[in-house]
Amino acid sequence: MNVIWRNYICCLRLRKVPHRCHSGSHPVAPLGSRILTDPSKVFEHNMWDHMQWSKEEEEAARKKVEENSAVQVIPEEQDKYESEASKYWDVFYKIHKNKFFKNRNWLLREFPEILPIDLKTKENSRESSWDHIKPNATNCFSRIQEEKKHFKKSSGSSDGPSKAGSDFSNLDPKKLGKGPLKTELFPGSRANFRILEVGCGAGNSVFPILNTLQNTPESFLYCCDFASGAVELVKSHSSYRAAQCSAFVHDVCNDGLPYPFPDGILDVILLVFVLSSIHPDRMQGVVNRLSKLLKPGGMLLFRDYGRYDNTQLRFKKGHCLSENFYVRGDGTRAYFFTKGEVHRLFCKAGLDEKQNLVDRRLQVNRKKQVKMHRVWVQGKFQKPLHPSQNNSKLIFSFFSHD
Repeated sequence: MNVIWRNYICCLRLRKVPHRCHSGSHPVAPLGSRILTDPSKVFEHNMWDHMQWSKEEEEAARKKVEENSAVQVIPEEQDKYESEASKYWDVFYKIHKNKFFKNRNWLLREFPEILPIDLKTKENSRESSWDHIKPNATNCFSRIQEEKKHFKKSSGSSDGPSKAGSDFSNLDPKKLGKGPLKTELFPGSRANFRILEVGCGAGNSVFPILNTLQNTPESFLYCCDFASGAVELVKSHSSYRAAQCSAFVHDVCNDGLPYPFPDGILDVILLVFVLSSIHPDRMQGVVNRLSKLLKPGGMLLFRDYGRYDNTQLRFKKGHCLSENFYVRGDGTRAYFFTKGEVHRLFCKAGLDEKQNLVDRRLQVNRKKQVKMHRVWVQGKFQKPLHPSQNNSKLIFSFFSHD
């Protein structure tokens, strides 16, 4: 057994872990490769990857969850948290603005699908790290330069690429939702690679992505949040570019609310630490609707809280709304997923699973000498090129995951 474990560690260090990713140009060792082999050195780093829990640790976590979920919030209060969810997040961003969350500079390492194919190829050659991105590298790809010239001609304007997405922030989504959208009416209509970030918050994913895409004007980023204060923070940021980004207020739980672009045009949807804030009864509807926005072959990229994450264990009695669903002191909510739940949500929406991993890490506070187990679930789900491709797998998939 020790020999097998040592070989596994060696593979991680060499970033050659087999069978961890299954779709196109992915990092060969997802979820990090800093492995704790000597417990006496645990406080030498802030985070350790691929932590294996003992049976005792998992049982202790299960008992802790039993304790903190024994007393649930009364139904009247639960209704308030549901009906006023956007209000609580608005207050959150009014207080914290863009200072609470750090920029997600890890996104590209785990989700290279965010990049158009030319940029993806380049970033892979640079070890897929945003630490190495140079914003002014304008002459990286001859193909991009050729496309820019073609784009200028097709736009019929001297400022060419900036026309990839004009500022359509004043358009009425209700008018756009009446009948088929005309190509010239929606933002990003001239782009050939489109991304949507759901639950963009203050832009901690938006601006790292925009920074990466600034030399590919044929790409366009949509981002939405149901907290209007968060969207205003994004649009007022100095790095916000209406020519390549459209930020808008949107409640993904409202199935009847139209998006400012037609269905079936998105290459990538980013759903990171968002679904957990939605009531479990509404999650499937949200995923079903997002699936319709993807073009055939498009990818939905997911990351969120996993079962028994330290955040779940720290909740006190009286904060539990329902099984594995809690409310924080500020009125915002969080659900904690299992790998099987994630699989069922997305596959039931007609998407093919390409990756579904439980990310277990040990976070360390070296100053306080405190260790915390973190658990996240990360997945990649693809819309089939042909609907029939998914039908034969759907029934079996519900019985093959825990």
